[in-house]
Amino acid sequence: MSHECVTGRICAESADSRAGITDNCLVNADNEPILSYLTDMDGVLVSEEHLVPGADEFLAELRANETPFLVLTNNSIRTPRDLQARLRKTGLDIPEEAIWTSALATASFLDDQRPNGTAYVVGESGLTTALHEIGYVLTDSDPDYVVLGETRTYSFEAITTAIRLVERGARFIATNPDATGPSREGVLPATGSVAALITRATGREPYYVGKPNPLMMRSALRRLGAHSQSTVMIGDRMDTDVISGLEAGMRTILVTSGISTRASVEQYPYRPTSVIDSVADLVGRTGKPFD
Repeated sequence: MSHECVTGRICAESADSRAGITDNCLVNADNEPILSYLTDMDGVLVSEEHLVPGADEFLAELRANETPFLVLTNNSIRTPRDLQARLRKTGLDIPEEAIWTSALATASFLDDQRPNGTAYVVGESGLTTALHEIGYVLTDSDPDYVVLGETRTYSFEAITTAIRLVERGARFIATNPDATGPSREGVLPATGSVAALITRATGREPYYVGKPNPLMMRSALRRLGAHSQSTVMIGDRMDTDVISGLEAGMRTILVTSGISTRASVEQYPYRPTSVIDSVADLVGRTGKPFD
C-alpha cells in the first residue's frame, strides 16, 4: 500500500508504519531517520501579517530536501485555503495540504469519537467547513456536541443557545483554550474566554482539542505520516507549542521571534531542546538542527 506525503512524494507504507512505528517517507537509503517538522505559524513564520525574516528560506530548504512539514495554528476562523492566501501575501507559498488548524484537529477528533454525528457550532468557516467535510450535520436540534471556536463577532444569541444545549446534555468541545487574540485595536476575547462564560453558566468544562493538548500534535503527525521521534516542533510559546510538542514525544525548538523570550524559559519547569532567535538560524542545517 502507498500514500502521498505532504512533500508530494509517493512512499511505500510498511507494516511498521501502519503500527505507528515509522514511515518510509522519513527514512533515507541507509535506513537512518531524517527529520520532519511541525511549525507554528504566528510568531514563527509570520508576525502581524509580515514575513519573519528567513522564514521563506527555511521553508525553501525543507522543500529542496524533500523534508515533510506541517504549519500549525490554534486559530479556527480560516480554512486552509484562506490561510494559504493570507500567507501568500506575506511571500510564503504553502500548499493547503501543509496547513493544520485546530478546526481540522477538532474535526478529526470528532470523526474518531462519533462518526457522522451532529453539532451546534459557534464559529466561522474554518470550523464549519472542517465539520461538513467529515460528514457532520450542523443543527441546533438536540446535537451530539456543542463545538466552540473563534469568531470575529460572538453572538449573544448563539452563546445562549450553546448554554441551553449543554445544559440539556450536549457534549461541550472547544477548539483551543486561548483566552485572547490579537487585533490592530488590541486584544479580542477568544475561544477560552467564551468557553469560560459557558462553563460558568452550565458548570460543564469543555474538552479543548488544540494546543497545548498533545492530541493536536498527534493528529498532525498522523496527517504527515511521521513519528514523534523523528519530528521537531518549532514554536514561539512555551505554554502551548513547547509543552504540547514535549508531551507528544517530540524534540522542540523555541524561537524568540514571537511571544516567549530566553528569560521567560526559566519560569517553566520544562525546557525546549533548543532556543534560537528565529527560523533563519536553521537555514543550512535543517537536517541537523541541534548540531
